[in-house]
Amino acid sequence: MKNTLGSNVTITIFGESHGPAIGCVLDGLTPGLTVDEETIKSMLARRRPTSSIDTPRREPDNYRILSGVFNGKTTGTPLCIMIPNEETKSKDYNFGPARPSHADYAAHVKYNGFEDYRGGGHFSGRITAAIVAAGGVLIPALNELGIFIGTHINECVNVCDRDFGSSEKEILENIKKLNSKNFPVIDDDAAEKITAGIQEASKDLDSVGGIVKTAVVGLPAGVGEPWFDSLESLLSHALYSIGAVKGVEFGKGFEGSALRGSEFNDAFRKEGDRVVTATNNNGGINGGISNGMPVTFNVSVKPTPSIAKPQKTVNFLTGEEEELTIHGRHDPAIVRRICPVIDSITAIVIADALVTGFGPQVLLKGKALWNTDL
Repeated sequence: MKNTLGSNVTITIFGESHGPAIGCVLDGLTPGLTVDEETIKSMLARRRPTSSIDTPRREPDNYRILSGVFNGKTTGTPLCIMIPNEETKSKDYNFGPARPSHADYAAHVKYNGFEDYRGGGHFSGRITAAIVAAGGVLIPALNELGIFIGTHINECVNVCDRDFGSSEKEILENIKKLNSKNFPVIDDDAAEKITAGIQEASKDLDSVGGIVKTAVVGLPAGVGEPWFDSLESLLSHALYSIGAVKGVEFGKGFEGSALRGSEFNDAFRKEGDRVVTATNNNGGINGGISNGMPVTFNVSVKPTPSIAKPQKTVNFLTGEEEELTIHGRHDPAIVRRICPVIDSITAIVIADALVTGFGPQVLLKGKALWNTDL
């Protein structure tokens, strides 16, 4: 029963939605990294429900760092973060009826009926708070190396946001703006339209999904291990670990499959001392290895499965078909709250890939260890 991601920098998650606490253990961190608790708090706040389009469950996320940090620096030993669950209402959950599109039935089979089913248990989106807390540790370390990550709602309720842009400078400016926004879109007009569409679905006792887009700027060329630990493979593995994710595409993705090679290929050129590409249809990755251009990918997020409309199901205790109306506190859409989760899990993958490729000191001395000039 593995709950660990990574090879050299690893994260292990623990806890259940309605248990005493959730949390994570980060291992393999270089000693001496600065741990900025304000960044952790800010990251958790970006994920926290705050409005009518979020779940009414308002967890304060009063996290505690139990080990691995001393005097504001990582010690090199396992860093454990614990986040108490303080706003649970377990009476809203009944054991037996499988909630459509949830892990209830699959978990019941896998764990032989011993699973904690309340609020989805270990499969709940609540567990992603631990991933975000870990991101709050690693993202500042990557920023110190000149690597920045941002995610925005690319499309939701048939409303599209503006793109990150084409130049690295423009992408970086938009990443910094997104990381200070509560609603992660580049165009504020899109925020109003998306919010209205989510509210309309909620009034109809329903939910919606969407597509979010991530950009990573400043990642040096040469990161990734072909074939099976390619950068795309590592990121896809991690992204699909988030329960709501049903699709991942890099660069032009499926759209690129309709183009000819002469249209899709990214021509190389010189920009000062750097080798860059004129376009970025491959999303900053060639042969599974970063090429120094921004890494970009889209993630498809399914509609929140917990809806108040009556649905057909099977009670796995009685074996009978029945109709289920889900009660409790649920998001009509999670595209807003998933953005810092994706930022965080991307940071974990990149930190691990950097350490794999350049050694354990890379998170402290990265700029001196790689050559971005090719």
